[in-house]
Amino acid sequence: MNNLLLLRHRLILKRTRSVQQCGFSSCQIHFRDFIEKKSKAGPLEGIRVLDLTRVLAGPYCTMMLGDLGADVIKVENPKGGDDTRAWGPPFATHNNHSESAYFLCVNRNKRSMTVNMKSSGGRKVIEDLVRQSDVLVENYLPGKLEKLGLGYQQLQKINPKLIYASITGYGQTGPYANRPGYDVIIEAEAGLMHITGEQDGRPVKVGVAITDLTTGLYAHSAILAALIQRGVTGRGQHIDCSLIESQVASLANIASNFLIGQREATRMGTSHPSIVPYQVFPTLDSFVMIGAGNDGQFAKLCDRLDLQHLVDNPKFKRNTDRVKHRTEMIRILEERFQQATTAEWLKKLDGSGFPFAPIHTIQQTFEHPQIVARGLVHEIEHETVGKIKIVGPPVKFSEAHTTVRLPPPVLGAHTNDILSNVLGYSKTQIDQLLLDKSI
Repeated sequence: MNNLLLLRHRLILKRTRSVQQCGFSSCQIHFRDFIEKKSKAGPLEGIRVLDLTRVLAGPYCTMMLGDLGADVIKVENPKGGDDTRAWGPPFATHNNHSESAYFLCVNRNKRSMTVNMKSSGGRKVIEDLVRQSDVLVENYLPGKLEKLGLGYQQLQKINPKLIYASITGYGQTGPYANRPGYDVIIEAEAGLMHITGEQDGRPVKVGVAITDLTTGLYAHSAILAALIQRGVTGRGQHIDCSLIESQVASLANIASNFLIGQREATRMGTSHPSIVPYQVFPTLDSFVMIGAGNDGQFAKLCDRLDLQHLVDNPKFKRNTDRVKHRTEMIRILEERFQQATTAEWLKKLDGSGFPFAPIHTIQQTFEHPQIVARGLVHEIEHETVGKIKIVGPPVKFSEAHTTVRLPPPVLGAHTNDILSNVLGYSKTQIDQLLLDKSI
């Protein structure tokens, strides 16, 4: 562990001076100071991420890296930037300024600069940024950045330590590689929509773009693993992450049921294919979710429902029996739950020893006492639209901080700062880039 911490500290040192200028004994001294101060910085402090992504999967990935302390530079097209800046309503508005709620949800802890990568000056800016970066994340169609001279094979010659993560719909190879990827299309094509919805109803998508989010999570963890491996080998690498593979991998037990048992899945609403009862039940005024994952929990449920006679019934005594007689079991429970309101059932089930919950609205979710106690919602000051509320990082560390250091940026807000203070460009050079419409 100390070796990994020493490696991280060396990454931090390189922002202020060359590691080659720091002898090992000197690094040991700085490392000891670092430990003694018990830094509250994020665990990725000292790592710079060049973010060439748009919409959701890529920005979600890079936001998580930013939450961990990385310096994320979001590169956007000067003509409008990330597509989601225009996705609304709703918008946060103030004094004739507006930012879409969609963009604000996945772009905190980033600096924005505008670069026209189709121009020679813009490509030079990207190359110079690559020299100063540890990670590059992009979500262009395979081959598109190569045509601009910004593919992995081209940029790794500039920086052999660069970790270059590509997020695409279908991956870098295969017959579908050149197709664009969209969450809802992949949900349909990779089995998720087939298993989502009521048993006798149409296929439906998940309420959020879950395939995009899952892919962002897979890419995020792959980048962290590549950073650790680079600490051993000293070399970067290319990460190939696709929506379709991420979604198929996320089928979990549904995939395993088919691959091992040749069992085709079906839509089952909120119920579970292997556990009964494990689903939503209607009450007198709304709904309640019940999960009796084993025979003991089922007995506790029957006790609270005053249905103790079901426990010794051969049809329902064991979970396998209940699965076999699912229809009859669910009918009995539905009739019982509809005899009282959700509030009455929550009071009666409290402390029962098995999982249950009401179906909360989004407002009720943010009023949940546990969410409030954990401080998940952050109120921050945005440059143009004033105070906004966002969902903050969901992970907490004992020896580091995940913080909202920067609000989601205004388009191009940090262009001059990055060109001047990261790349060392002169005012004359910056003015020329502006004149050439490279930024």
